[in-house]
Amino acid sequence: MRVRCSQGMQVLEYHGNFCKHIPTDVDLPAIDCDKTIMVTLKHDNKLQDGSECAFQCALLYTTVYGQRRIRVTTLSLPCTSILSNLFRSADLDTQFACFLKQAAIRIPSSPVLLVKERVTNLCIDILLSYRKFCATVASSGQLILPEALKLLPLYTLALIKSKGLQTDGRIDERSFWINYVSSISTPLAIPFVYPRMVAIHDLNSKEGDESLVPPVIPLSSEHINDEGIYLLENGEDCLIYIGSSVDSNILQQLFGISSINEIPTQFVLQQYDNPLSKKLNDLVNEIRHQRCSYLRLKLCKKRDPSGMLFFSYMIEDKGSSGLSYVEFLVHVHRQIQAKMSSST
Repeated sequence: MRVRCSQGMQVLEYHGNFCKHIPTDVDLPAIDCDKTIMVTLKHDNKLQDGSECAFQCALLYTTVYGQRRIRVTTLSLPCTSILSNLFRSADLDTQFACFLKQAAIRIPSSPVLLVKERVTNLCIDILLSYRKFCATVASSGQLILPEALKLLPLYTLALIKSKGLQTDGRIDERSFWINYVSSISTPLAIPFVYPRMVAIHDLNSKEGDESLVPPVIPLSSEHINDEGIYLLENGEDCLIYIGSSVDSNILQQLFGISSINEIPTQFVLQQYDNPLSKKLNDLVNEIRHQRCSYLRLKLCKKRDPSGMLFFSYMIEDKGSSGLSYVEFLVHVHRQIQAKMSSST
């Protein structure tokens, strides 16, 4: 596979799971639609404002039937000298996927704390550029975020708290994390570190709602109720947390048990003859379809290692893994203010 680009741009480096025998090409034993190769580009010449810059990816491969083929994908983008246009057109999913992969690249050769600091500084520098060159005159006491990247601090915090960047994490979990992230597709990058959480105890109340997936709940323990049941998924694992005061009728309908004490160690989702069970099965199957993964299912409960695992994904809470979301926003804002002051 080779990537080319217009004059004024230059391919700097390829990142992902591949072999490389010559600088311009990467060799892949196999590839599918769920894998991503990241290419970093260098701006080495002036581009004319209003002109277009083209990028082309050529993949030479052999089909399962032994046919040699070449697939060419070309993308042409407008050039601009106005930074606000760049921020307005920013793609958060792609930006964060690059953050994620750059962190994975540095973990084997740098201390984890240094990688965390670098990720945080990348986020701060992006928001500083917007505050400095694009934002209208505003109070210095206000954190100003570009609309397209307003969730970048939240996802940066999620990355800092992820298993791959935990200072006390197990080496085998970190190795899996690095390998998985190296080729993760862009749509799956954010959910992998900031999972999706929904309530499933009240699926019957969503009558008339055409969407199979209920509204997403922020990853904070203040949104977890002892009388509720919550599903959390990151594209690989699916955790179902059962509150300590859940109605026994709901437990019977969903899992075929009458008490939280009957939760099995090994769990296989069954479909029982009731509307609530059918909706849960429809929800899980929809998520599996969206993520192109079967998902490992696990039931979790309070005051149990499984419950601790579930709450470790509450990214917006303060914990041993780092600041709360509010505290992180305050930290980012203070760093931006300090850099603005030092540059004046």
